[in-house]
Amino acid sequence: MCARFLERLLKPTPHIVQSPPPPSIMHGAGAGVPEYRVKPYFIVASVEMGNTTTKCILTGTNLETGRTYIINKTVTMSRDVRPPKPGETIFGETLDGTKLTRESVTDLVRDTLLQSHKEARLSIKDDLDFVVRSTGVVAAMDSPDQVGDFVIALANGCLAAGVPPRKMTPPMSIENLPPKLRAYSFADRVVFVGAVAGVLPPLGSTGVEMVANEMEGELAMAGIKEGAKWTPVDFRNPCISIDFGTTLDGRITSDVARDDPNPFARTIGNFCGLAGAVPDAIVRGTGLVEGRTGTALDLFGDHSVTASFGGRKRSIVDEYVDRCHEHIDIRIVPPDRRKFGRVPVCADIAEKSGIALIGCDVGENGSDIPALGEIGREIHEKHGIGMLNEVIDRVCARMALRLVDVAIERGMVPPNSSIGFTGRAAISGRKPEYILEGIMERGLYETPNDHLVFVDDGLARGAALMARCMNSLGKPKEPLGGVRGGPCIMSRRIKIGK
Repeated sequence: MCARFLERLLKPTPHIVQSPPPPSIMHGAGAGVPEYRVKPYFIVASVEMGNTTTKCILTGTNLETGRTYIINKTVTMSRDVRPPKPGETIFGETLDGTKLTRESVTDLVRDTLLQSHKEARLSIKDDLDFVVRSTGVVAAMDSPDQVGDFVIALANGCLAAGVPPRKMTPPMSIENLPPKLRAYSFADRVVFVGAVAGVLPPLGSTGVEMVANEMEGELAMAGIKEGAKWTPVDFRNPCISIDFGTTLDGRITSDVARDDPNPFARTIGNFCGLAGAVPDAIVRGTGLVEGRTGTALDLFGDHSVTASFGGRKRSIVDEYVDRCHEHIDIRIVPPDRRKFGRVPVCADIAEKSGIALIGCDVGENGSDIPALGEIGREIHEKHGIGMLNEVIDRVCARMALRLVDVAIERGMVPPNSSIGFTGRAAISGRKPEYILEGIMERGLYETPNDHLVFVDDGLARGAALMARCMNSLGKPKEPLGGVRGGPCIMSRRIKIGK
């Protein structure tokens, strides 16, 4: 008993970044004024429609420090989108089968955006600087290029809310920026070439995206890079970023020599498939949530916890985890597949381009999801909700580690790399603790906790960072580009621009 207690006490604590509110400036004995109303802030709206939630998260970056804060978070359930009206064309659906039209998506995005600004008491016209749109709803699409239709619907929602088009596209020159931003922008010295946080996006020889949720993966990587700035972890290239939302996305970036004239890392790996859909399937079998649209989020929330689970039941937990993983397929996506984990892919182009496309499926395109529900029903009936929670945390942690194992097999996890996670199925419950244990067991790093980070609201942080990159709002003293332990890459970017 004492030995186990000491073991828990001496274990390293995972670096988990929660989203901090912006600081306030006090004026006398009265209430404080939010810093973003006084100091130079770059305010970005991240509009995300996923399979489970639709969010408008307002972030504010202090341009003097480069730190990003969450000003307001408005979250609605995507299943609550209004039903299609007569005459509207259904162009997609979420993983749980909720039908979507361009008009219904537009209305949901508009209402969420307006509500978020109302709650924050901010003006879309006067206070908002930029909007970034993204979607993880890719299950019903046939190919990656169809995401464009969805992004148009998101853009229409932003326009309907009153967002000017100029706040959704990069400025052509520094003169096109608002006066308050010009002093902090390097747009007159560097050219935006599409690299976000020092990483170039992957493109096949045909110029076609290889996975439908490519932008989600880009934002997740950028968001983890930004979130890691709140920790001792230097999360710069080479790195592995994994987003465990309902669907899986993320990237693996290459190493870059410190003196390479081209300072940008390449994207050498992508993640795709199912993630949070796995615990969702398990809890739906219990009857504790709605059978078609219920989620693990409804039952357990999205926060990390440190409460222990009885060690005497560990063998039972492991048995259920093993049974779940018999249905979970994690590997390099075969080149003949057009979908993996219900996500459209161009796996043949990925292979020809030398990009490792690592996927997670349940059966084939979710065919074994009902089997996970049966296991969830059995766990709840025989052992209760505590056991169910523990099994889900262990199942998700093993999924994360299996994805890392595939990257290891491909030689993509060098000693100077870092690994970052975001998304509810990786950062909630005790999952971070179990993932850290697994990374330690693999012996990848001398000090594993210095190479591992868990970040809340990765997509929103990534949207803020992408907007900063588009507007060349860099912070050379706090670099996000470049390699781990290396200097800022600004000087090399300026040379390239010339």
